[in-house]
Amino acid sequence: MATLNTLFHEHKKRSLIVSPVETSIFDLLKCGPGPSSSHTIGPMKAGYDFLCLCREKLPEFTQKPDHFLVRLYGSLSATGKGHGTCSAVLAGLLGHSPEKCPAGLLKNLGNNPDEHYTQLLGDIPITLSLRNIIYDTVVHDFPYNNTLVISLMDMKGEALFEREYYSVGGGFIQWKGWKAPEFGKPVHPYQSMKDLQNRLEETGLTLHELLLDNETAITGKSRVEILQYLDELIETMIMGVKRGLSKEGVLPGTLNVHRKAGVLYERAKTLNIFHERFLTNLNAYAMATAEENADGGVIVTTPTCGASGVLPALLYAMRYDMHIGDRAVREGFLAAVAIGFLAKHNAAIAGAEVGCQGEIGVASAMSAAMLTHARGFSAEYTANAAEVALEHHLGLTCDPVGGYVQIPCIERNAVGAVKAYNAFLLAISEDPKSHRVSLDSAIEAMGETGREMNAKFKETSLGGLAVSMVNC
Repeated sequence: MATLNTLFHEHKKRSLIVSPVETSIFDLLKCGPGPSSSHTIGPMKAGYDFLCLCREKLPEFTQKPDHFLVRLYGSLSATGKGHGTCSAVLAGLLGHSPEKCPAGLLKNLGNNPDEHYTQLLGDIPITLSLRNIIYDTVVHDFPYNNTLVISLMDMKGEALFEREYYSVGGGFIQWKGWKAPEFGKPVHPYQSMKDLQNRLEETGLTLHELLLDNETAITGKSRVEILQYLDELIETMIMGVKRGLSKEGVLPGTLNVHRKAGVLYERAKTLNIFHERFLTNLNAYAMATAEENADGGVIVTTPTCGASGVLPALLYAMRYDMHIGDRAVREGFLAAVAIGFLAKHNAAIAGAEVGCQGEIGVASAMSAAMLTHARGFSAEYTANAAEVALEHHLGLTCDPVGGYVQIPCIERNAVGAVKAYNAFLLAISEDPKSHRVSLDSAIEAMGETGREMNAKFKETSLGGLAVSMVNC
């Protein structure tokens, strides 16, 4: 027992020796094409980064470059076809960044697998094709599950230059030898929710004001620039819900999944009981964005593409069903960002790292926090609402059927949105001092569960519903 106690205390000591949150809002929340931040946005960013590097290094090459070669590993290999990973990498190598990717580009690239494209390095034409992207081993020794190696080859098939990239979730990428970029330091440093609450007490600031202070210090951007970016993200989410509600038909892929958001939205209009109408609308809003994501539409990573329907659903309901003002919505959005920061900093938000608890679970926690803060409740209530939402997603696996972000992903967004609303109700109905489970504990539990979770339940489509549905 003494040994176990010693190990426990050593674990707790190690968990406290971490740096403060230094992530920017501009990094966590990004616009880009679906269906997956780790499988689509991340690989596209890697392709674009590699193209820019090759152009810089062109004078160093002793042989004439001829073509690009890409190898996908881990869950990028296992479920990349259903996620459009090949098209995403190709789009990046063609010079497209996620935030400026034309609508429908990935779908068009995927529909023409034999097409050859040309990209210029200086005045040298480089050949690109989906046939030069290889699905390699699922089990590997790279430090991150979602790994891709991009090479610039000469005519003899020899590599002139290559880089090992890691898509670490939420559209973030790293590479072999990567070092965190130098930014400013937060003026109110925190590494946990407990830390954050202490900073709030010390400064007397509200949660959204503290986030704005830190964002200005980290990025050097003015408040006007930061708020303008937040407003743009909010409008992108609102428009995503509206587009999804207006569309019908079958989503791409082999699963024959029909869009349901519009049907639910029309159904809600016929319901006379208020709470049934509200919850049906909430489901429709979440599925609208999730269906747009599955169709490769432009969404916001909140915190990932696969979970991008949860927060917009609450946000849309806050504006149009609860009639909460734009300023309060924006302030609530900043509270959601704080929860996303903490989850990413102290655990993970990628399905390939911790399962769907890190995607839908974190999205639900962010949404619960957003609504609670926007409704004027204190940081204690906000943290408790986020905790309740996350706690009841713990252990959730990532098991996309056929590798598509459709089953069970779309309905999970709807359920995550409803759980967020219920977490808000539970949190505000009790004395916050009597709440027994802290948000920090829930995030730690998520990280531990993710580390112990078998790889077949982490976005590889090798277990769970992805297998049982096919077998039946």
